[in-house]
This record gives sequence, C-alpha cells and structure tokens, in this order.
Amino acid sequence: MISLRGIAAASGISIGVAHKLGKEELNVPKHAISDMDIPVQIQLFEEALIKTRREIIVLQKRISTEMGQEEAQIFDAHLLVLEDRMLIEEVISRLKKDKLNVAFIFQEVLRKYISVFSKIEDEYLKERIADINDVGKRILRNLLGEERKGLDELKDRVVLVAHDLSPSDTAAMHKKNVAGFVTDIGGKTSHTAIMAKSLEIPAVVGAEDATLKINQGDMLIVDGSLGIVIINPDEETLERYHTEELKLKGITEKFLAVKDLPAITLDGNKVEINANIEFPDEVPAVKLHGGEGIGLYRTEFFYMNRKDLPTEDDHYHAYKYVAEEMNPYPIIIRTLDLGGDKFLSQFQIPHEMQPFLGWRAIRFCLARPEVFKLQLRAILRASVHGNLKLMYPMISGVGELRQANKILEEAKVELRTKGMPFDEDIQVGVMIEVPSAAMTADILAKEVDFFSIGSNDLIQYSLAVDRANEKVAYLYDPAHPAVLRLIKNVIDAAHNADINVGMCGEMAGEPSLALILLGLGLDEFSMPPQVIPELKYLIRSITLKQAKDIADEAMKLSTGEEIEAFARAKLMEILK
Repeated sequence: MISLRGIAAASGISIGVAHKLGKEELNVPKHAISDMDIPVQIQLFEEALIKTRREIIVLQKRISTEMGQEEAQIFDAHLLVLEDRMLIEEVISRLKKDKLNVAFIFQEVLRKYISVFSKIEDEYLKERIADINDVGKRILRNLLGEERKGLDELKDRVVLVAHDLSPSDTAAMHKKNVAGFVTDIGGKTSHTAIMAKSLEIPAVVGAEDATLKINQGDMLIVDGSLGIVIINPDEETLERYHTEELKLKGITEKFLAVKDLPAITLDGNKVEINANIEFPDEVPAVKLHGGEGIGLYRTEFFYMNRKDLPTEDDHYHAYKYVAEEMNPYPIIIRTLDLGGDKFLSQFQIPHEMQPFLGWRAIRFCLARPEVFKLQLRAILRASVHGNLKLMYPMISGVGELRQANKILEEAKVELRTKGMPFDEDIQVGVMIEVPSAAMTADILAKEVDFFSIGSNDLIQYSLAVDRANEKVAYLYDPAHPAVLRLIKNVIDAAHNADINVGMCGEMAGEPSLALILLGLGLDEFSMPPQVIPELKYLIRSITLKQAKDIADEAMKLSTGEEIEAFARAKLMEILK
C-alpha cells in the first residue's frame, strides 16, 4: 500500500481501478507537394479549421447544458486559437514556400508556438500552452482524418491517471464511467479542477509523479477532500473508505432535502445563500438548487466570441431578463472585469508581463469611460425590473471608488434627461480583492452600501501566489492566518459602518471554511449553484455561537494546514 499526496481539487471519495491515459502521439507524414497541390492543401486546412470550430462549439454547448456556462467558457480560448490570423497566415506562407503537405507544416508551426510560449516567464501565458496544444491536436486529427476514442466511450468504471487532462478530455468524462481522477500537475484553480467540481468527480491534482508510481489496473482510493491517493490499499483501509463513501452519499441526500428551505442557524440567525452566474440562462439552475439570489453576475460574456462591441440594449435586455426571473431576490451585477485572464481583441488590451497586476477591471473601465458608462446606463435601466445592485471590481482605494461613482452619476443624469426611469436608490458596492482595499475597508465602508469579498484574488495578491502557476500552487492557501485576518478586518469594518458583507470567491463554497466565515460574521455566501444545498444544510445544523467559537479557535492557530484540519474535524462532527 502506497500513499501519494497532491492538491485536493474536487471533494469526495472514489474507489476504482486505475486507467492510465497516455499522451496522444499523432503520426504525421511528411511529403513534398507540387505547385498545383497548394490550393488543395489550403482548402484541406480551411476545412479542418471549420470542422474543428464546429466540434468545439458543439462541445461548448453540451458543457453549458450539463455543467454550466463558467465551465463552457474554458473553450473560448480554443476558439480564439482558431481565429489567430498570425498562425493561419504562417501555415499558408510556409506551405507555399516549403511545398510540403499541410498537416506536417501545421505541426511544425504548432510546435514553434508551443516552444515560444513555454519560454515566456508569465505563468498565465504559459498556461495557454494547454489550450494551444489541445486545439492543435484537434486540427491535426481533422487534417489526418483520424478520430480519438473519447473518455465517454469507456466501458468500465475507472479512476483516470494522467500527467494532465486537457479541457476536452475532462469534458468527455461522465459520472457513469469515471469514478475519479489523479494528475501529476495542476492546481485548485486549474481548468481541470474547475470542471471536476462541476462534474462532482473526486479529484486530486498536482500529485507530481503519480503516473510513475501507479500502474494500469492498480486499485486506487482517491480522497478528493484531503488530496490523498492510496495505491493498492489493504483490506482494512479499503473497508474504512467504503464506509466513508456510503456515509458521504447519505449526507448528500440530506443536503438535497433542505435546498428549498431558508439558511437559518439553530439559534435563529438568517444567512443569505446566493449563486455566482455568468450567463442569463443559468438562472434556472440557481432556482433548482435553492439559490436565494445572485451574489455575483459576471458580465464579461457580452464581449466573448464576437467581433463587434455589445450595445447598451444588449446589456439591458440580459439584465432585465435576470432581474425579472429572480425578482424579488437580489442580484449583484459586477461591472466589466476585463484584463487579467480575459483579453478581448475588440479593445486591443496588450499582453502584459503581470496581467493580474496590470490594466484590468476598474482600471480599464476608468480609462475607457464610454464603455463603462454604456454598461452603467444599461444596469440602471434594468433596475426598475427587479432588485438589482451594482458592484465595482478590483477597487484598491477610495479614489477609484469616487471616480467610478462620478461616472455613475453622469449616467444617471443622461437617463433623467431622456426621461428613462431607473432605481434612484440602487445600491452600490465594491469587491474587496486587493489587500489595500482590505486594509482600508473602514474608509471604503463609509462610501458604499455593501462589500463582497473576492477571495480568489485576495488570496493570490496577499500571499504573492500566481494561482495559475503549478510550481507555487501549494502556497495558494485560503486558510492562511493572514488571509483570515484580512477577511475579519473587512467584516468588522463593514459591520461597524452598518453595511452587509458577502463573499463570492471559491472559499465561500468550501464547507469547512464556510464554518469559519460564518463565525467571523459573514452575512452572505455566493457560490456555484450546485454547492448551495450543502451550505444550507450546514448553516441549518449549527448555532451562530458554535460557529463563532470555531472561528475564535481557528484564529489562534499558526498555519493554514492546522486551520483546515481543525475546521474539517468540526465539520465532520456537525455532519455526522
């Protein structure tokens, strides 16, 4: 029996036989062509691009239906590769110059791109290698007329073991045949981890040499909650995990039984449990899982996969639909958060050495007030159709807040002049995701109606950890004492100013950490819709005093590891 430790990517326990997924090697022939063959080869290339685009769009639609729009958006990067004019023109240029078959030429150009990206120091851009490689292999298969056997065709229930899983591989999984998976590389916020959570498949990533230590057919236990993989367990360990697996299934049924009940602690304190969404058609999923509102409505989707800019009416109609569908529940619309990991050609946002620290979010909006004001007018117009609030991302200080509010006031004046109605008292909040905002929360609280803590970026910035960099993924620690202290400071400042504070990052949907957040006084939790029933069950199973005691004890501990272990133990006591 051997135990491996990796990063807990998707909670739960899976037991099954190992199925190793090797790297796909395509045999691409090389042969000379004549001048007369060049138009035919170009046509083959164009047809392969069109076919690949169709495949990705079909896959994206399926993922949107089965898993949600956030997961489907992962394939936006693949579609952008297909539209890369430099890549396409280089292939055609070399085809005409070298007079070799287009499949071979494309493979050479693809290798060049991957080599260039791998040498770039920026870790976000390095992570795009996986997207380029994934879509590149699709194009090659279409050029060669080959098909890859999909994971959804697996006959037996297995635990997948791979160096890494591409978004396409992960999307092909289905609960009926993939019990869990283990990868050598990856982090908590990698594409693979995000999709595993949505599929509710227990997963451990970043297990380093798992593919070397695990053999085809080995019996595996994957503990996605603790980040542990056990190879060929003994009978006693196997029995213990079988018991734990059954217990978890029973608990899940309990969660679903309370999804439509309010989130009220045993001593009568109401907590808001809301959902994060990106697309209007996610609203039914929010209602299905018992969401009491939308704590984060991302709006970048308006600009994805289109060559023109969205109009004010495009924005308005989408917001109006969500407002009417969710009325009277609250909806917090986050204004445009471009930059960082979201680059769009319409705005010619340059690639930067440190994109998460660069020209993004509110910084971009203040520099492009015409784009910002258009969105603000649309939000204001839609506010008469429901309970809308608006929120600015990445505010670092009160100066930016005042600039944003000045543009908001200009938008209000323009609507009044045109006689267009809007909610004059619409609430305005800020995301607390920059340490400077967390440390000056008392100043910001005097000028806003609410806070929402963006834990993903707050952790990244506070701990100086690039969450897309697998080499430092182990340092991305939501339970780090420094992170908890910053959060406590924000909550205290909000309550001293008599305003509410929520959280819309991944941390809000982690049950053990939610226990601590509840005890620290968080008023609202926002998360992917499928997590809502578990959080409701947890809150309905504890008193606020118990949660405060747990938070007090956690704040005395010295490391994130100690805090997580303590919180998990308390969680199991409550859920037993």
